[in-house]
Parts: sequence; structure tokens; C-alpha cells
Amino acid sequence: MKETPNPLSFQARINPEDFLPASNEEKQSLVIMRESVGFWKDGLRRLRKNRVAMVSLVVIIIIMIFSFVVPSFYPYSYAQQIRGSEHLAPFEYSKTEQELLEAGEKVFPHVLGTDKLGRDYAIRVMMGSRVSLVVGLVAAVIILVIGSIFGSIAAFFGGWVDIIMMRLVDIIYTIPDVLLIVLLSFALKAPLENLQSVPGFGWIQVLGRNLISIFIVFALLYWGGMARMVRSQILTLKESEYVTAARALGAGSGRIIRKHLLTNCIGTLIVTTTLQIPSSIFTESFLSFLGLGVAVPMPSLGSLASDAINGLNTYPYLLFIPALLISLIILSFNLLGDGLRDAFDPKMKN
Repeated sequence: MKETPNPLSFQARINPEDFLPASNEEKQSLVIMRESVGFWKDGLRRLRKNRVAMVSLVVIIIIMIFSFVVPSFYPYSYAQQIRGSEHLAPFEYSKTEQELLEAGEKVFPHVLGTDKLGRDYAIRVMMGSRVSLVVGLVAAVIILVIGSIFGSIAAFFGGWVDIIMMRLVDIIYTIPDVLLIVLLSFALKAPLENLQSVPGFGWIQVLGRNLISIFIVFALLYWGGMARMVRSQILTLKESEYVTAARALGAGSGRIIRKHLLTNCIGTLIVTTTLQIPSSIFTESFLSFLGLGVAVPMPSLGSLASDAINGLNTYPYLLFIPALLISLIILSFNLLGDGLRDAFDPKMKN
């Protein structure tokens, strides 16, 4: 007679087949881990999923090609004055050019027309956007270097060092930048004129003392926000275990700041620098609009807009084109910066 198993007995429910080794199929069915990726690969993967940021990146690349590549084979120069071609509309020819066309010669059209001095406006817009982009990129690098060094030193050493350095940042915020640019442009006039005659310093004449003054002001005043951001990041990171281990192994303060602290907030630095570029471009355009930018005849988007103000009723496109390009550059960099922030922020991982 078959014995009925006792439901309260644990031994009665043991099945020897449950203790057999799992097969490969059963092991693979339990694997739910995704592929391991690094910080940069994961950030770029999420950035590519952000359509707005990728469209902004494409727009920035197109503008850079328009500013840095096209002028190299464009048939007109930004300083070339064509007699009889003043205030031409887009794709309009002067009488002299029409006669050349009737004679069978080829004449490249003025895509965006000409200005009051007969200069092709398209090449001037290209060079103006090049100047604005260069100023924005160089200023962002200057702010990144000075701000990251200053903020990391203040946060790492703390105490009275932090107090003094941060109070210095507060004082810098109170200095009017436009007034300082004007004072520097006059103070640097004689030294720069003497220096530009030295071999290898001819670029000073091309840029002009106003633009050099702008770079100096960026180096003196505009790094405060970057310094505060870096300081807040490093105040948290310096208490980490790997910093304590580096100190125990005898690493110096400079090596810890450079190799461990700044390296671990590199994503935030990239995002902040990207968002600083449009701010620098807007500042340069504003100063050029006031006549404190690049030297004539080198154009800037701000100076082009300033020159077109007087003819707004007659030739409005001369103002709308540089204004639209400034807005497009600033908007693209801001949207790209937002996309980078979403991609490299660990708190926003999905």
C-alpha cells in the first residue's frame, strides 16, 4: 500500500531533480545585466538620442564651415570695395558687371548684396561670424582655465584661503566691464602700437586694441561663475575615499587637484564651457555694436548690425542677416549645452 506523504513534513517535498546543475539556457535566461559602458560612451550614446541637441550640433558645424571654409575660395574679399556696386540688393549686378556679363565674361553674383562702400556683404557676414566664433571659443577657454584653477584651489585648501579667494570673486562681480574695456583700450594704445612693429606680432594690427582689451577683460572678470561652480563640485569630491587614499600614498596637492578632482568633474566643466560660449559671443557682439570690437575693416556680427542701423528703413536686410545669425549661433550653443548637461549628468540616467 502506497504511503500518503505528510504535507507538514519538509523532507517529503524534497525533489532530487531540483538540485541538478543548471543548463546554459537556464543560466542565460537569468542574465539581465546590460552591456557595461564607460562614462564618455554612455554620455555620447544619450546625447545622440537627443534630437534637439544633435540638430543644434549640425547647425553649429554648418555655420563653422560657412565661416572658416567658404571664405578661402570665395571670389570676393571682406575689404574689397567695388566701385559702382554700392547698396546692391541680393543677386543684383552693377552696371559695370552687367556689361561684363553681356560681353560673355563670368561675374560671381553678390549673394547677399553689397554695403554702402560696395563691399560684398556675404563675405563680410562670413568673416564677422568667424570673428564672433573665435572670440567665443577663446574666451570660453580662458574662462575655463582660470576659473577651474582658481575654484579648485579655493575649495581644496578651504579655511581662510577659501574665504579670501571667494571674497575676491565677489569684488570682481562689482567691476563694470564696459568701463574697464574702454580704459584698457586707451591704456594699451601706445604699448600695442610699439609691439605690432615687432616681427611675429603683426596679428595685433589685424585684431585691434579693442578686441585685445576684450580678451583681457574676459581673463580678469568673467571667470567668477566658473570658479564658483568648480568650487561647489570639489567641496564634495575632496571628501571621497580615493582622495584620502591618494593623500595616504603621498600624492601632492597639485596632483590630487589635477588628476583626481578636476578629472572627476570634467563632464560639468564641458557643459559649463559650452554654455559660456554663447554668452561670450553675445558680449562681443554687444561691445562691437557699441564700437568697442574689432578694428576696421575687419567685420564682426555686432559691428555689421551697428553699421546697418542708419539704413534700416531702406536696406533692412543688412541688419536682419547678422542679427539672425547671432541669434542662431547663440540658440544652437545653448541647446547643445542643455543636451550635454542631460547626457553627462549622472542623476538623469535612464
